[in-house]
Amino acid sequence: MTTLTETWLIFRRSMQQSLRNPVWVIIGLLQPLLYLALFGPLLIPVVQNTPGFPPGDAWQVLVPALLVQQALFGTLFVGFGLISEYRAGVIERMRVTPVSRVALLLGRSLKDVVVLVVQAALLTLLAVPFGLRASLGGVVVALVLVAVLGLAMASTSYALALRLKSEDALAPLFNAVALPLLLLSGILLPMTMAPTWLFNLSRVNPFVYVVDAARAIFLGDLTSPTVLAGLAVAVLLVAVTVAWGVRTFQRESA
Repeated sequence: MTTLTETWLIFRRSMQQSLRNPVWVIIGLLQPLLYLALFGPLLIPVVQNTPGFPPGDAWQVLVPALLVQQALFGTLFVGFGLISEYRAGVIERMRVTPVSRVALLLGRSLKDVVVLVVQAALLTLLAVPFGLRASLGGVVVALVLVAVLGLAMASTSYALALRLKSEDALAPLFNAVALPLLLLSGILLPMTMAPTWLFNLSRVNPFVYVVDAARAIFLGDLTSPTVLAGLAVAVLLVAVTVAWGVRTFQRESA
């Protein structure tokens, strides 16, 4: 079989497991929905009265950031499922098969991307009654950006899970990394409002460029340097993390 066929088989198996318990798709929406309902209204007067706030209304600033947050947190923790499979012997049985290690990673990761895109599309749709206004083309491009970022995060999560093989080690590592990434990404409040030292520090966080790009996309600036920079960062993250993930699967399966 070709790698593409093997990837499809792994993807279909993973998707069937998710469809048996679709409640997790809804649960994954709860946190961003709470931000949308309970935090979004607080931004309306902030947008109107705070110097340095980026262009757009409160929803054009918050919703694209929530999509990036969904990609960051919705796929960063998928590795816990791989640890369960490892403990149950599923990974061990796959090791003795001729299935491509690329397919073992991408099949799982693409399932997570599909779930992420569905959640992101639902979140965007639910934001419309709150007052979100964005072009359909802009939303589609933003979903593509989120999907690329989600693939990078899922690959990272699976690689770390296969290396550590323990929830006790994986959970504190993710929590220690995710919090500064969140705070320095401008998801909650744009970094243009930060003091100079904090703004400069945020520039080392690749997610800040993706957040800025998502906001520009929702404003319709699809060809702006901000969007191109965000897309470039997301593609670079995918290239690095997928290569690392495949190498990890190959090493652990040797």
